[in-house]
Order: sequence, then C-alpha cells, then structure tokens
Amino acid sequence: MTISKENKEFIDSLVDYYINESESYRQIAENFVPEIRSIADTAFGIITGCVYAGFLQAYQNQQQVPDLDDVKEFNQIMKDRAPLIKKAILEPKILQSNEKEKDDREIDKDEK
Repeated sequence: MTISKENKEFIDSLVDYYINESESYRQIAENFVPEIRSIADTAFGIITGCVYAGFLQAYQNQQQVPDLDDVKEFNQIMKDRAPLIKKAILEPKILQSNEKEKDDREIDKDEK
C-alpha cells in the first residue's frame, strides 16, 4: 500500500480520538432531528468526514496530494474501523468502560 507509516499512525490516532469523543458527535447529530433519519448514521458521517479532513490536511502539511491508491487505502482503513466507530456511537458508555478496564490492566502489567 502507499500511505506512509506515519500517516497511517496519524489516521489511526484520529479514529481513536473520534471513537473516544463519539458521544459528542452523537449529540451534534441529535441537533438535526427531525431533518435526519438516523442519529447514529449522521454521527458516523460526521466522524468519517472529520477523519477524512485530517487525512487530507496531513498530506497538505507535507505539501503532497494523495493519489487514488492513497484514497482507496484510506477508505479500506475506515471500512476496517467502521464497526468500532459505530459501536462507540451506539454504546458510548460501554466502550468507555472497556477502555478504562484496558488501561487499568496495562497499568497493572507495567507495575509487575
């Protein structure tokens, strides 16, 4: 694939950030009821758009333009992460609780 390791890591960090903040984006989507049909799908679209904007900005900061293969690879990354994004939107409290448990386990592991 063609996206650099640094840009892939950046995209992953953006997705992680938006997953952690998914409840905020769900609340933004709720402001558009009744004009929208699905709060979850609207929040998903907002998050995906934000990650895509970050992807394009990363290339612009490097004075590059993503080619078709880069965009295809970005789309695949987003498709792979889509279930996690959707789950975070639909079940934000459960996901946050699971992340805290994961962090606690990592702290315990580091202390041993």
